[in-house]
Amino acid sequence: MTDSPSRSGVFSRGSDKRLEAFGESISFDHRLFRQDVKGSIAHARMLAEQKLISGAEFQQIEKALREIEGEIEQGAMPFRYELEDIHMHIESALIERLGDVGRKLHTARSRNDQVNTDFRLWIRGALDRIDELLQALQRAFLSRCDRDLEVILPAYTHLQRAQPVLAPHYWLAYIEKYQRDRERVRDCRKRVNVCGLGAAACAGTTLPIDRDATARELGFEQVAANSLDVSSDRDFVLESAFVLAMIAEHLSGWAEEWILWSTVEYGFIKLPQQFCTGSSIMPQKINPDTLELTRGKSARVLGNLQTLMVLVKGLPLAYNRDLQEDKPPLFDSFETVEACLELAIPIVAQAELQTEAIASRLDQGYLDATTLMEHLILRGIPQRTAHHLVGQLVGMAQEGGFPLADLTDEQLKSAHQDLDGSLREVLGAEKAVKAYQSYGSSNPDQVRSQIRRWSEQLQ
Repeated sequence: MTDSPSRSGVFSRGSDKRLEAFGESISFDHRLFRQDVKGSIAHARMLAEQKLISGAEFQQIEKALREIEGEIEQGAMPFRYELEDIHMHIESALIERLGDVGRKLHTARSRNDQVNTDFRLWIRGALDRIDELLQALQRAFLSRCDRDLEVILPAYTHLQRAQPVLAPHYWLAYIEKYQRDRERVRDCRKRVNVCGLGAAACAGTTLPIDRDATARELGFEQVAANSLDVSSDRDFVLESAFVLAMIAEHLSGWAEEWILWSTVEYGFIKLPQQFCTGSSIMPQKINPDTLELTRGKSARVLGNLQTLMVLVKGLPLAYNRDLQEDKPPLFDSFETVEACLELAIPIVAQAELQTEAIASRLDQGYLDATTLMEHLILRGIPQRTAHHLVGQLVGMAQEGGFPLADLTDEQLKSAHQDLDGSLREVLGAEKAVKAYQSYGSSNPDQVRSQIRRWSEQLQ
């Protein structure tokens, strides 16, 4: 028989070729090659320090592993189904170069803890990239705040016009959402950053290894405490998938809003044309395809989370081959969210608010009605009474087809004897915005304060 690292002497027959094709993961886990080399070097160094291999043998292993890494980077290593995964490819190449010295690398480790460690290293780096992109997206929204400081937009509930807010208040809302995403990324990273190397197959090893040493070299903050748990644990995969799903949800909501805003019916925003496409038959069309794809691709990210949740449901301790299927969904989620973020950043930075079109319709929808109600409350009118009175006034204005500010003194008094023209001091979108007082509101001073806070935080 061939000396395959994946098959021991207990086998008397070779693998069925159909099993090799069915069971391979090299087609997707090849991207772990850098992490596998890094983890293998750390493991070999520890073996040398523990006198399980010699210093000279470690130097040979390290040199050969770095050569193999270079070959994979250059595309010079052919991938073969019979070697199953990237871990076997690298170990087989090492054995071809070093013979028995190469065979010593797998001392005191299993593919179970090896895969767990490599995947954690890869996810850790991917989470860091996502965090950087989220920060860049926050900065893109922040860069709009001073530019759009004087622009008033209608805020919506139930997709109906509700109250007036400053445009930066919208931008700050998205900064807050992506900050929560970043906090989830960082919190997830803590649980990803736990070293399972040295747990071996499921029970640990009788050999005198130093797990703390490999953890330190690989930059892990903790060493996993239970070898059974290491072999079975994919919580860090599911949690990463959830974090990505939340980011995708937020990106999808933003995309949907700007798709609506870019329509003729809304006319709020003009998207940068380099991120739009045309129609094959309608020459006038400028379609928001990037935003539509962002919204659409979020479904894949959500589906990947569902796939992973079902994958691990009911698996007994410790390792089961089902867990090989954890990588394609998570790789796809990371790649999808990363691509969406990379496109969202320039779209946010370059889109143009259509200020004249927005201003021309601000008096529609009675955005100042709630501010008027609260002004009546300050005059001593109970909230429910004030709510009813303003509803009456809105009804009068709707019937006449004009804004609340155009109600005559007689119309105001017809609703309540204490109402007069002084109410106009809070009517109109601009006056209504200035009337806000609460922390976190769209009051101009509050908004400027939040802009300063985020400017300091995102430096």
